[in-house]
Amino acid sequence: MTTLESGQTAHVAKPTARFMLTHPAHFLAQGFGSGLSPIMPGTAGTLFAWLSFNVLTTRWPQLFTPLNWAIIIGVGFVIGVWACAKTGRDMGIADHGSMVWDEIVAFWLVLLLVTPAGTATQFWAFLWFRFFDMVKPPPIGYFDRRFKGGFGVMWDDIIAAFFTLLVFALWRSH
Repeated sequence: MTTLESGQTAHVAKPTARFMLTHPAHFLAQGFGSGLSPIMPGTAGTLFAWLSFNVLTTRWPQLFTPLNWAIIIGVGFVIGVWACAKTGRDMGIADHGSMVWDEIVAFWLVLLLVTPAGTATQFWAFLWFRFFDMVKPPPIGYFDRRFKGGFGVMWDDIIAAFFTLLVFALWRSH
């Protein structure tokens, strides 16, 4: 175990596939393995969201309709609160960087609301979302500091998605 600057004790300093596969919550919270990326796991999780959204929507359009995506995102958020809380407790770090389910669900929401969109528009959505998620300008940073546990992990990314969508709304209005 390692003691962190925040005073938390890390039970799992560097997660592995073995840790991820010990519980379904870990597998989900760590984005089916995308969160285990050694560099920029949040970006890897967002890329996974982008790829999976497009593959699923293109391959099975009758199953992955906008309504079904909305249900998946809503249920994904609720389950994500549980999965991220459990994984954070087991890791000893409430919001470990390897937990990327929050990025996945939030970016699915962005893609759902900017679709139909070409690759260029989705690319800009990706960049804006990553900007807001990493920089955490107000009030995103406030929510990130204020809300803890699984809800806090999930909520600040939903706010980052909202800001991304706000940029697109402002851009389209001009």
